[in-house]
Amino acid sequence: MIQGFWHVSFTVRDIEASVKWYTEVLGLEYVRGQEQANEYTAKLVAFPHAHLKVAQLRVPGETIPLSRHHIELVEYVNPRGEDIPLDTNRTGVGHWAFMVDDIHKEFERMTALGVKFKAEEPVAIVAGVNKGGFTIYFTDPDGITLELIQPPS
Repeated sequence: MIQGFWHVSFTVRDIEASVKWYTEVLGLEYVRGQEQANEYTAKLVAFPHAHLKVAQLRVPGETIPLSRHHIELVEYVNPRGEDIPLDTNRTGVGHWAFMVDDIHKEFERMTALGVKFKAEEPVAIVAGVNKGGFTIYFTDPDGITLELIQPPS
């Protein structure tokens, strides 16, 4: 039986650049990093001689799970993978949604930092359980889709 939630993870091209972006642009807190090049990791990921660089991050002020982090970024040093299309309508492609209290302010701040959004401005949610809120998709430097959401008041 599942007992809780540990973390979510994305594979990135350059761990150092991604950590810099996720901490400076999104304001996530860096928890720790590590390199994994051992038998256990190779078995886990099913790649012989796997070598990974891993960074663990968390949302400041959120309840910290036993793992001490919410988000994990992984760079495969060996074997290097190839970039794949990350369109959100492709099977297996995911995204993370980050809750904000003022989406318009965050949109302006992040636009000034060069973040690429998928809409020209935050989108009003006019139907469903989040009716009255706002949302918008954007991408990280690797093209991974992320979302800001301001829930209804």
